[in-house]
Amino acid sequence: MEMHIALVPGDGIGPDIVKEAVKTIDKVAKVYGHTVSYREVDAGGVSIDKYKVPLTEDALQTAAESDAVLLGAVGGPKWDHVPGNLRPEKALLGLRSGLGLFCNLRPAVIYPELSDASPLKPSVISEGVDLLVVRELTGGIYFGEKGRSNDGKSAYDVMRYSVPEIERIARKAFEAARIRKKRVTVVDKANVLETSRLWRETVSEIAREYDDISLDFMYVDNASMQLVRDPKHFDVLLTENMFGDILSDEASMITGSIGMLASASLRDDKFGMYEPIHGSAPDIAGKNIANPIATILSAAMMFRYSFSLEDEAKAIENAVASALSDGIRTRDIAAEGEKAIGTTECGDEIIRRIG
Repeated sequence: MEMHIALVPGDGIGPDIVKEAVKTIDKVAKVYGHTVSYREVDAGGVSIDKYKVPLTEDALQTAAESDAVLLGAVGGPKWDHVPGNLRPEKALLGLRSGLGLFCNLRPAVIYPELSDASPLKPSVISEGVDLLVVRELTGGIYFGEKGRSNDGKSAYDVMRYSVPEIERIARKAFEAARIRKKRVTVVDKANVLETSRLWRETVSEIAREYDDISLDFMYVDNASMQLVRDPKHFDVLLTENMFGDILSDEASMITGSIGMLASASLRDDKFGMYEPIHGSAPDIAGKNIANPIATILSAAMMFRYSFSLEDEAKAIENAVASALSDGIRTRDIAAEGEKAIGTTECGDEIIRRIG
């Protein structure tokens, strides 16, 4: 397969971690007989420095012409002084909206070797945690009509969803469940919200197309409790935008290691943008300290969701698990007394275990 990937290193540690992910992609391509080409795109603070805007039309066009986008991180204190509409983070919104990325996938996995980092009791995570939050990314209350009264003493934000918006994200969740444990839980507030009732009706109809997948529904307040009481109950959680925003952050924290968590933002076709969930950490940029594993795991998601190459995705994930099992640790995940290695060395250790 020939793959064209747009690279958005971004700011801070972004270039450091993207470099290791590219090395990993190249190794997988070599082992499995693929061809990869890259085009680098400026976005975030680096784009502000060069072009006075966080994302140029040319950058967006280059990303749109690729098969997938791999992003490092954007932002940092250096750009705190710029106006809100020109902040580096606007590059992410510009890419998501400009590329039509409506589906956010956020896996949360606790590796046995790092279980001590989880804030949950060992008895709760003894059977492991491996779940996926599927969040609708471009609708709901964040994008609905909003405003204030003329006297400024009241405000409103409208949550609105259409059947087609729900259908397309539901299909993404069911397709994801098919290559996992075949369970989808819809998280909503159907006892109060009419939009949630529409979600239940629409997802139930879509479920008829996926008779191999089990479906259940859970109120968001109960789901937030069950995530910390019994996270192994979940496989795929399907949510609207605001609930997904909150629950995906909660799910990431139960793993205890933000430097390990990948994400994907997808549209109707196979196109997607892949990025770690952590920030740009400018204080350690260029010091060979940053943990590249979340970005490397984002590359694994790229192979799985944009290129439908499950074996290649598994090869990366298995290499990460093997490295962790063998005691490979960057500074952020090293326990007291454990030896920590650098960003480059961590990438090399993972690559060595592929093929």
